[in-house]
Amino acid sequence: MRREDLYRMAEGAQVEPPAGEHQLRVCTAASCLSSHSDAVKDALEVELKARGRHDCKVKGVGCLGLCSAGPLVQVAPEGVMLQGVTPADARAVVESIGGLAPEGLSLPSDMPFFTRQKKVVLENSGRIDPENIQEYIAVGGYVGLLRTLNTRLPAGVIEEIVKSGLRGRGGAGYPTGLKWSTVAKATGERRYVVCNADEGDPGAYMDRSVLESDPHRVIEGMTIAAYAVGAQEGYLYVRAEYPLAVQRLKTAIRQAERYGFLGSQICETPFAFTLQIRLGAGAFVCGEETALLASIEGRRGIPQPRPPYPAEHGLWGYPTLINNVETFANIPEIARHGGDLFAQVGLGRSRGTKVFALAGRIRNGGLIEVPMGTSLREIIFEIGGGLQPDDALAAIDGTVEPTFKAAQTGGPSGGCIPEQFLDMPVDYESLAQAGSIMGSGGLIIMDSTSCVVDVAKYFMDFCRTESCGTCIPCRVGTMQMHELLERISNFEATEDDLTKLEGLCDLVANTSLCGLGQASPNPILSTLKYFREEYLAHVLERRCPAGVCGRNHADPAMLEGVYPQEVLA
Repeated sequence: MRREDLYRMAEGAQVEPPAGEHQLRVCTAASCLSSHSDAVKDALEVELKARGRHDCKVKGVGCLGLCSAGPLVQVAPEGVMLQGVTPADARAVVESIGGLAPEGLSLPSDMPFFTRQKKVVLENSGRIDPENIQEYIAVGGYVGLLRTLNTRLPAGVIEEIVKSGLRGRGGAGYPTGLKWSTVAKATGERRYVVCNADEGDPGAYMDRSVLESDPHRVIEGMTIAAYAVGAQEGYLYVRAEYPLAVQRLKTAIRQAERYGFLGSQICETPFAFTLQIRLGAGAFVCGEETALLASIEGRRGIPQPRPPYPAEHGLWGYPTLINNVETFANIPEIARHGGDLFAQVGLGRSRGTKVFALAGRIRNGGLIEVPMGTSLREIIFEIGGGLQPDDALAAIDGTVEPTFKAAQTGGPSGGCIPEQFLDMPVDYESLAQAGSIMGSGGLIIMDSTSCVVDVAKYFMDFCRTESCGTCIPCRVGTMQMHELLERISNFEATEDDLTKLEGLCDLVANTSLCGLGQASPNPILSTLKYFREEYLAHVLERRCPAGVCGRNHADPAMLEGVYPQEVLA
């Protein structure tokens, strides 16, 4: 197969509208669908037909990024972005095509949310129809696979991944090339490739959006990985709570098989690779590699001691490569343009870009992709638009802009990063030094109305609920830590309880079997490190500086002088 054959396969695909015509791209990812973007798409099609506008087409696309402003519609080729579109706006939208956007719906074209990003993983999101393989091919899809199979030996593919500096985007940041090399060298009559799409961190939806918006990109990345490590079978382990992602993956796999990108004699070469989907039942612990493999095999998802590691002893005892969705989605870029070019983006040992889900007290919540090393300040106050005003407090005391308190990264395994680190570059090493981790990419912004004790208690409640119960430190320790946090938030704790809490954190972190238990104390440790005075206020002064615990538990007299009486009422 030649590149010309790929172009022939893409015939008829209209990624960009022809000259003189327009395209209305409606976001049909889960975030906008929850706001009925499907009804918006139908209304636009009806309106165009009623007006005989044959010079404009409506197309469902993947995530357009600014999820907090959905449903989103983009007008191409102008690039005008419309926010909060409803079916009732269809007439105004159609009438405005080629002219001024409807008042109140358009977003500024120079909005930092869009202009300050660098998209690699998300380059096709919001641009192509995720259920149309021809459109994926038309924007360069499967070129990397074709080039890999026709011009590179497996060892050469791994060499490019090593040169790229790509590290696993699932949280730990393990060098991808090293992991691939380990699997390729392992002994075994068969090998497997597994995509970990069991995204379970609260506030994280990066993998879900990629699978909904550009499923062929992940399939291509997995197929290249299979060729590199010598695997012929692969599994996509996806949360059952992601029905749209699962549906589009099934469609993409069927299309890839029909076009010769999966199955036998891929791209008319001797290489063969098949791909299957396995649904996870929502257990957070199945994001751990050994638990995930047990679940794929049909066993209860319980972590196992390591070594041996999956790279040498994985699925059914055979060498298995496990990477997450975002890691595989970077592979086509490296296969097309080489590892050296990929490595030019990023900082230090953190190369390439990172996808984040911005959530919490932020104006522009949604999906973003920025170069590794971008500062938290730029992410939060430029791309994210700053903190979301608290309307209730504004009505009471005139506060317009709340004060930034912390950014929580890494989900239940991460930590809270205070204001003093706003200018810190976001990379693996810097986050670790600050007491947090990159995680899969959830980034939750907190302001002065957030209580760090309440935040720590929330994540500890999550960890104790999701613990598989295999090891005592995690099963019992997370329960006891949560009980102590409950006592603190109820103003019932003593300084001895704080000492016990810190001791439990050390015990659980150093004796738990898997990463869930080992990292579960991180939200507590980071908040104790940077916001100890807030814990002491709960313990010694019987008050919550943020007013969160006080509203639920405290006598209003305890908070006198901290908040206006209107808030306490």
